[in-house]
Amino acid sequence: LLVRSNNLSEKITVISGKIEEVAMPECVDVLISEPMGYMLLNERMLEKYLHSKKWLKPYGMMFPTYSDIHVAPFSDEQLYMEQLSRASFWCQEWFYGVNLSSLRTIAVEEYFRQPIVDTFDVKILMAHTVKYTINFLEAVEEDLQRVEIPFVFRVAQTGLIHGLVFWFDVAFVGSLVTVWLSTAPTQPLTRWYQVRCLLQIPLFAKEGETLSGRVLFLANNRHSYDIQIVAMVDQTGFRSGNIIDLKNPIF
Repeated sequence: LLVRSNNLSEKITVISGKIEEVAMPECVDVLISEPMGYMLLNERMLEKYLHSKKWLKPYGMMFPTYSDIHVAPFSDEQLYMEQLSRASFWCQEWFYGVNLSSLRTIAVEEYFRQPIVDTFDVKILMAHTVKYTINFLEAVEEDLQRVEIPFVFRVAQTGLIHGLVFWFDVAFVGSLVTVWLSTAPTQPLTRWYQVRCLLQIPLFAKEGETLSGRVLFLANNRHSYDIQIVAMVDQTGFRSGNIIDLKNPIF
């Protein structure tokens, strides 16, 4: 008599606890997780994912296996002015007898520190993307404390550059096939959307000129990152930048 049981308790063992604290009876063949946040790195779950490799057998598999962060300059006058107008409240010189105008500069800086989480038409992109790859099989936790992405963009159309846009793709590399999950604006929308970071002052660039600089992610104790952006139009020497609080997005 063959008895087929639907009870999975004999096949699956659940070990409850933080990955840094649990004890595993043996190493595993595959690690599966969903550690991605906005801009890939927000929430800093990737560090726990990398920490879990201590339980992975040699030549074991990780799903996802690696990720590509894509960065590109964009032009969006409406978005820039919307953020600027949010500080208009602090322009008032007579608010129930209080002069608020001295706080306007601080308010503008605070609003511009917010990354914008949404989606957009790819026509606003001013250049092809730069790609930064993180291989989860090779990376260690310390690698994610400071992530620097240098860039050189060749501007594809003349206009104002208002900031940089970010999205990511993750690859699940199997034995026979690789499957991609993309958060690109040309793909079906995901819960991660795309993320745009404004420059404090827009940069004017002509078609064919180059925009160079870097994006620096610095891990903080709020389970997120402070992002330093520096950009320069090489032919004119005009510079701009910003410091972004990834923990405080606007949707």
